Amino acid sequence: MMSISLKEMEMKLKENDDVEKWLALLRKDERKGAQKLLLSYERQLKREALLEEMHQNMVRYESQARANGASAIAGVDEVGRGPLAGPVVASAVILPTNFKLLGLTDSKKLSKAKREEFAKRIKEEAIAYSVSMVHAAEIDEINIYESTKKAMCQALALLDKHPDHVLVDAMTLPLEISQTSIIKGDQKSISIAASSIIAKVARDQYMEELGREYPHYGFANNAGYGTKEHLHALKVHGVTIEHRKSFQPVADLLVE
Repeated sequence: MMSISLKEMEMKLKENDDVEKWLALLRKDERKGAQKLLLSYERQLKREALLEEMHQNMVRYESQARANGASAIAGVDEVGRGPLAGPVVASAVILPTNFKLLGLTDSKKLSKAKREEFAKRIKEEAIAYSVSMVHAAEIDEINIYESTKKAMCQALALLDKHPDHVLVDAMTLPLEISQTSIIKGDQKSISIAASSIIAKVARDQYMEELGREYPHYGFANNAGYGTKEHLHALKVHGVTIEHRKSFQPVADLLVE
């Protein structure tokens, strides 16, 4: 047994090459390195099992919709309701039946790098996806709630394939097709989670571009939210066309 290197065992496990054989050898191997490798691999298996369980939980709404006769199920979500600047952004995504991306969940729970990685994969494998933005001036005109609904409806209308059922994150939309509103849907539906990722990445990219146009406000870092840096810049440099003039404290600055 001692002639088998731990490096070789590790490689065999990574390659999924007769895993049970190598695990059995590791369990009998008294070397500290072998026990450490065994513990690490068992933890990895546990993590993968939890992610697999999460995936199965997140396809329940899609499975139910298909059982009811739907074939093109769109998830739709938005980001950017709360910021002082920038658009509210919605995305709609139709995923294939067998789509699996372990770890996919609410975009806010993922790192920027992971969101971008997941967004690339979703775009590559989605049957259809779209992005819609409603900008600050219109948000001021019709309010943020109506803007959110408009962005979501526009995203659905922009899909290359017409959905026959929609899964919506915590809203009811004025649609002619059936829909299911799900509280915390980006944590419960794989389709909504995917749309959350696409919307978040699209909005972050927009705000990064805006940051180059308006360098004083720190948009690339704060995404338009009211951070200390952003509020200071508003007082010093004033309000831009990208700011929501109906939001406080932006509205107060306009009357000072």
